[in-house]
Amino acid sequence: MPPGQQIERTRAGEFRLRLSRAERELLRELPAQLRILLEADAEDPTLRRLFPPGYEDDPDGETEYRRLMRDELLDGRLEALRVLEETVDSDVLGDEEIQAWLVALNALRLVLGTKLEVPEDLSERELDPADPQAYELAVYAYLSWLQEQAVAAVAADI
Repeated sequence: MPPGQQIERTRAGEFRLRLSRAERELLRELPAQLRILLEADAEDPTLRRLFPPGYEDDPDGETEYRRLMRDELLDGRLEALRVLEETVDSDVLGDEEIQAWLVALNALRLVLGTKLEVPEDLSERELDPADPQAYELAVYAYLSWLQEQAVAAVAADI
């Protein structure tokens, strides 16, 4: 595995993880926090990017869309969070597990990014340790980077 690469596809088609204890601890904690939010308040504004509108200009269509799709979207995200939690200490993931990681990492990023009102140019800026949101912004940047690693590993065989 090249230096700095945390996720790599093996010759057997699995995905090898090289994560530190601190990274695994963070990835163990975040899904539980998001699950609480998902199960507690369906209308929390930080969840809006997880459940984007299907019909912005049609209130009746939007109501029907939410009735039909919200539970399915919610169940899929909760399942992905469960898989991430159950496999966070694994050194190797299968195809279904890496797909769940991608869904979970994306959900975590979207909610955290919405909460922090992350600007488009975040990746181009240096994080200021004095910023009151520095820790959360660093977590957001880490999740983005890890998601990129997972996407690259999945795409390596395409």
